[in-house]
Amino acid sequence: MKTTDYIAVTIDRLPKGYVFTYADFTTEVNKKEAVIKALNRMVVSGKIAKLAKGKYYKPESTPFGNLEPNQFQVVKDVLEEDGKVIGYLTGYSVFNQLGLTTQVSNTIQIGRNEIRPALKRDRYTIKFVKQKNTITKENIPLLQFLDAIRYIKKIPDNNLSSICGRLLSLLKKMSDKNFATLVRLSQKYPPATRALLGALLEELGILEFQESLQKSLNPITKYKLSGISKTLKTAEKWNLV
Repeated sequence: MKTTDYIAVTIDRLPKGYVFTYADFTTEVNKKEAVIKALNRMVVSGKIAKLAKGKYYKPESTPFGNLEPNQFQVVKDVLEEDGKVIGYLTGYSVFNQLGLTTQVSNTIQIGRNEIRPALKRDRYTIKFVKQKNTITKENIPLLQFLDAIRYIKKIPDNNLSSICGRLLSLLKKMSDKNFATLVRLSQKYPPATRALLGALLEELGILEFQESLQKSLNPITKYKLSGISKTLKTAEKWNLV
């Protein structure tokens, strides 16, 4: 089968919005330059679209134009390496999915142990934030929750009291095992994150972690989060003012 025919058949089998590179074809074709030329011809013809240098996707057509790939597809190469998870989506897109804001953003934020400079892909700016905990598939939802607490003052289009109400709703759906893991993971977050987590847990009557969280905090340090006492009666106890 000719290189162009092989590539065309392979792309036809890919789901719409799937991001791929020339490396996805070289295993069988083993002709890098021919593959790149064939892919670029397909971009010109409109069969596929180019996301960034060496990155392509099969667009999904709608009456309003072509849909872009989802954010995971845009950045999946910096989330996994040799099948191992090395990063996770966080920030604005995740805060939107969690119901903490209605706004969407062209900035994609990624939590990683090893951060790197920001980069651009199509209309997206990709930024990295330091995550001190080991990242696993299992703990990513909990890290995303803790990130929401950590960056609560940066969540747009909402007030702190409403955000805390939504965080309480999300906590109610977690298991006892998740509570223990949340508290453990929070030890590598700033003190303000642990203080707000403690207030949220106490608000729900979950008291078994209260002592360990309070011992990790400076008893005279205040954390400014105006308005959350409307939702959290325990705010003052945790020095959240």
